[in-house]
Amino acid sequence: MAKEQISQFKDEKRTILSPKLDVVFQILFGEVGSEEITKDLLSTILDEQINEIDLNQNIVLRRRSLEDKMGIVDVLAKINNNEYCNIEMQILDNKNSIKRILYYWAKKYILELQKGKDYTNLKRTICVLIADYEIEELKDICFHSKWKIIEEHERKKILTEDFEIHIIELPKIKKGKANGKDKKLIEWLSFLENPESKEVIHYMEKNKNIKKAKEKLNIMSEDETVRRLAELREKAILDEKSARTASYNEGKNDGFIDGHTKGFNEGFEQKNKENAKKMKEEGIDINTIIKITNLTKEEIEKL
Repeated sequence: MAKEQISQFKDEKRTILSPKLDVVFQILFGEVGSEEITKDLLSTILDEQINEIDLNQNIVLRRRSLEDKMGIVDVLAKINNNEYCNIEMQILDNKNSIKRILYYWAKKYILELQKGKDYTNLKRTICVLIADYEIEELKDICFHSKWKIIEEHERKKILTEDFEIHIIELPKIKKGKANGKDKKLIEWLSFLENPESKEVIHYMEKNKNIKKAKEKLNIMSEDETVRRLAELREKAILDEKSARTASYNEGKNDGFIDGHTKGFNEGFEQKNKENAKKMKEEGIDINTIIKITNLTKEEIEKL
């Protein structure tokens, strides 16, 4: 990678980590102790009062040493004592966002349906996707969309309150104007976009939870273990983007889609294995490597 290339996740003039990077987002909002800031973010997205929030079901992400075990998951919050909300921060567009969020919702919906229980035990389940890209299927939809199951023809009646999906596309914010209802959500999304901007500094004067999130982010940015994990994840993302660009150019030059696909698969697989080998040598937990590289456990063990 050329030295002059500037990462989209960090600015050489500042050292603060980007909350848009998924591993940073997960530590910032998923750790026990982050209840107040996560509650405020969620209540703003869902546009409803959240009285209780439980983050205990998230795996502890922050490690004290490279030898400690750590797994990576999306932020899972249990709200108002019996409803689940899964929050995902996604940077790369893998062209499968809609199917993936439906899959995540389905998995979370059956989370507490243990053997012997009946379907009445199923509770309202919410999935939130914050995407740092525009989703092709939603090109004519506003930056924040809320999805339910409704009757299509006449009554437009909602089938059930159990199903709820929120999708936020960050790039669309710059293309439209926020109305009064969107104002607080825009403040939080501006924090995710650039926590050191003048606008965010101004928002912190009014919103104590954005200020708390910024203070925690500052502390995280001084944690060498968190920084190392963020750097590894960032490198994996940039490598994937480079592989995509290279494979696209190869396919374009050859004039065949097959050339594009083959070039991408071979280049990206090789980069993934190189990254996985380095992480394995540093003693990083295999579950973390699987999450970052998407390689299988068997593939990683052979490296």
